[in-house]
Amino acid sequence: MKIGIVGIGLIGASLGWDFRQMGHHVIGVSRQHSTCTTAEREEICDRASCNLASLQDTEIIFICTPIAAIIPTIEQLIPHLHPDTIITDAGSVKEAIVDRSTELWANFVGGHPMAGNSQSGIAAFEKRLFADRPYVLTPTSKTSPIALERVAELVRSLNSILYYATPEQHDLAVAWISHLPIMVSASLISACLHEADPTILDFAKKFASTGFRDTSRVGGGNPEMGMMMAEYNREAILRSLYQYRDRLDTVIGSIETQAWTEIKDLLSTNQSVRNDFLDSKDV
Repeated sequence: MKIGIVGIGLIGASLGWDFRQMGHHVIGVSRQHSTCTTAEREEICDRASCNLASLQDTEIIFICTPIAAIIPTIEQLIPHLHPDTIITDAGSVKEAIVDRSTELWANFVGGHPMAGNSQSGIAAFEKRLFADRPYVLTPTSKTSPIALERVAELVRSLNSILYYATPEQHDLAVAWISHLPIMVSASLISACLHEADPTILDFAKKFASTGFRDTSRVGGGNPEMGMMMAEYNREAILRSLYQYRDRLDTVIGSIETQAWTEIKDLLSTNQSVRNDFLDSKDV
């Protein structure tokens, strides 16, 4: 199969390498000539260029750009494509993307490979990044069943755990387990930086170990990506933030009133249910 990838960063490059190992012909497009050179040298793509017209003969195109660039990329691709070409994306927000993309292109399938790390760019790509990781497809009543199944076949070939959800369901769920943690993590770091005593702040930095590292990791990622999550999934993120704030207020109240049993109960519940969210994933 001839597969196109627009955006040869962490996700796009990892997809390209995996697909090439399966025998697919991969054509990549990036804004940077240096990225194209690296993609060919590292055997991520058979060919790579800065020209979207190079994708005119592809059967399926994965758009792995930042969220804000997905719709403009589809608009720029349209003049070059055969009507049967399938377009899918890798954005972490779906409702805003799927609605408009389906209007633009009948063979569009919303997708979200839920794998990665805190790094970005082609240098961060990983082989078999998507194996045993969730990959969500978000069809609507307007989605072509044939296009959906062809994308699903490729997802299965990555050994990903395939899920189907509506765009709205996806965005509400991802707000809890991805977007909210980023905002909470960033707020943690910001709160620490507002410590008024410089000596205490200096000690905090020196004492920080695995607990702080794990809790702050996602808040220290790509700022542009985090901003776009907040912008494009605004309502769902606000919904989760409001509920999280309510829980924080409850914890504050318990500590203020010295209700230590309530704190223990909260921590006990968390201890017992945490693995329900992680399942077979790394803990």
